[in-house]
Amino acid sequence: QDFNRLRASCLSQGLLFEDATFPAHISSIGPNLLPEDKLRRIQWKRPPELQRNPYLIMDGVSRFDIMQGEIGDCWMLAALGSLTLQKQFLENVLPQDQGFQDDYAGIFHFRFWQYGVWVDVVIDDRLPFLNGRYLSVQPRTSNEFWPSLLEKAYAKLRGSYQNLHGGYLSDALVDFTGGVQVQFSLKDPPPDLEEILKAADKSRCLMGCSTSGQLRRNIELRNGIVQGHAYTVTGAVKIRYKNGWKHIIRIWNPWGHGEWKGPWSDNSPQWDHVEPKYREALLRNKDDGEFWMSCKNFQEQFSWLYICNSTP
Repeated sequence: QDFNRLRASCLSQGLLFEDATFPAHISSIGPNLLPEDKLRRIQWKRPPELQRNPYLIMDGVSRFDIMQGEIGDCWMLAALGSLTLQKQFLENVLPQDQGFQDDYAGIFHFRFWQYGVWVDVVIDDRLPFLNGRYLSVQPRTSNEFWPSLLEKAYAKLRGSYQNLHGGYLSDALVDFTGGVQVQFSLKDPPPDLEEILKAADKSRCLMGCSTSGQLRRNIELRNGIVQGHAYTVTGAVKIRYKNGWKHIIRIWNPWGHGEWKGPWSDNSPQWDHVEPKYREALLRNKDDGEFWMSCKNFQEQFSWLYICNSTP
């Protein structure tokens, strides 16, 4: 589908685009994502019906714009959270030639890497709702819609929203970058894991990690970590701590809330032994899903680390 041609055609006729190839219909959700009675209750709404003043992007793109909805696509949202930190990749996926302000015709497009080429995926902006709640990713700011629309385009690429329910973080990292990804088992980690993380962070790689839990998905442990869940690695630093140095890792939960409660978490006493200027630079004490932890706890709590960049 040719985005520019379709949009021009809709504008000239004064119509809002309706995508026949990914319709506002149960077939786009998938037959097994929800019980049949719920599937029948799904309503589709465009952002201008939901908000008086919708925007595609407000104040830039950030991982904190994303809050996972009813669909189990943490693997894709964890990759997306990492993408927001690396603007050189983000521009490929999220074209800037669209929005709700100028030339709005209910049509948007996003680009994903598939088998050696960038594929342009065109969608209409009708989003699925169940009982008045977003079925898809919900925007943290009520009138910012890039996460919901990008997720819809990725669902179309994969065939349905149901096909986003469970997947591999490594696949999504490649689909968003056209890059090369490597995985490390944290049960048998390389001896220089701390250096690998620091080098990857410095080289502006996309990074994610996941917890094990094939049978018990989305179970939150007492320590705040969720089993069978994917997270974004958003930073790795070495800081002065007491009389020595400490490697700590920053991690973000695509739920947009729910954080680690152990050492180096938002309110932990470890931060009292860090110089105030570093503490202020590094610590965001909010329930936004992001937290720090030590490299040792990281290896204990997570099972896989994924690193992706445009070259090996």
